[in-house]
Amino acid sequence: MGCITKHYLNKETVIGVWKIEEDLETLLTMVDMSREDRNRYEIFRSNSRKMEFLSVRALLAEMLGREARIVYNKNNKPFIKDGSHFISISHSNKLTAILISKDERVGIDLEYMRVNINAFASKFLNKGEKITRRWADRTYHLYIHWCAKEAMYKICDKEGINIVNDITIEPFEVKEAGEIKGTVKNERINDRFTLFYSRYDNYTIVWTKKKHEN
Repeated sequence: MGCITKHYLNKETVIGVWKIEEDLETLLTMVDMSREDRNRYEIFRSNSRKMEFLSVRALLAEMLGREARIVYNKNNKPFIKDGSHFISISHSNKLTAILISKDERVGIDLEYMRVNINAFASKFLNKGEKITRRWADRTYHLYIHWCAKEAMYKICDKEGINIVNDITIEPFEVKEAGEIKGTVKNERINDRFTLFYSRYDNYTIVWTKKKHEN
């Protein structure tokens, strides 16, 4: 399993992105699953879902060591069991990404770009969001919005956030990579985030981080 990106955002925060090239049997040799991991793993019926699950743990082992364990809260948000890091996870097609930090809340999302995103854009956009009319950039622009909203949803860890109505990405000119702003606002939360996006092959990756406030 080859690490294609391991990018330190600062001394406490790092993104790891891996490409899944191994078969299921090889991935199984790369992780030490706890009983809870094994129980979750055995629920999955498809090999692709099992490989995603194993790739996350293989990448985490590369970043924090094979003893690192992921646990989940009632909203299915992942945490490092020993509390040493905040963590956010994403996977799509053949890529897996993990963003970890010792002192910042984090959110990351990646998606393999398919042209049919135009058909369901209304499922995640609201009327205040602007998408380019330039057709060559439109698909990527839409994916940035989608991934940004997912990253913000993950970092907030709040129940009842509506992707369409509660999360807004401020207008921006789409580039190969860049910085954007977004807000999450409803009756329980009002927060603004800086997000960073980039393209890798046919994938869109968006991440955000913010100092944890006790």
